Amino acid sequence: MRLTIVIPAYNEGKVIASVLKSLPKKIKGAKSIRTIVVNDGSIDNTLSEAKKHAHHVAHHVINLGAGAAVITGFEAAKKIGTDVVVMLDADGQHNPKNIEKLIQPIIKQKADIVIGTRMLNSKGMPAIKVFGNWAMNVMTYITTGGWSTDTQSGMRAISRKALDRMQLQAVGFEYCSEIVGEARRCKLKMKEVPIQTIYTDYSKSKGQSIINAINIFTRLITIRLTGKK
Repeated sequence: MRLTIVIPAYNEGKVIASVLKSLPKKIKGAKSIRTIVVNDGSIDNTLSEAKKHAHHVAHHVINLGAGAAVITGFEAAKKIGTDVVVMLDADGQHNPKNIEKLIQPIIKQKADIVIGTRMLNSKGMPAIKVFGNWAMNVMTYITTGGWSTDTQSGMRAISRKALDRMQLQAVGFEYCSEIVGEARRCKLKMKEVPIQTIYTDYSKSKGQSIINAINIFTRLITIRLTGKK
């Protein structure tokens, strides 16, 4: 199984090097591990730091949005030949040790998409984030019909089968909810695995605002009205 770790990054020059260095070199069940950083129009040194430590770097000249960066990462992963993609946030909040257990349901053919959920053990998560995540779960269900305890998780594993079937349109953070909806639409098997989240002042500062949540909900409704075949 060929594993690719996709990391969308926007102005993460302070931490992207340490995140890349922390990634495992070997994982049970993976014969190769490649990393792709998608620099989404950063105006700091994210691009230069990523080039030093990642196997591949894709670059958006301007900031297009988190969803656009994820789509670029997925397409790049397919081009280099991957069997499983693991998505990882660039701010250091995800523990790379969780990658191995995240991909096991896919290796065992028990899932096509695995979401690393923070909500089964939300100890240490700020109360406002807990509330916000559950609110987004409900919004995701209303607009897509898909359900997860952590629809907004930035850490998930996706099989090549799922990559080929999903039709992602979202360019912003609504892509998180869209993936859940696409799993339902494409009849893909989705599972959840509890993950450990590393909260620092830096990673906490990267969270989404209530205003952004409203924008996400609006864009999800637009995507639903647009429809997919």
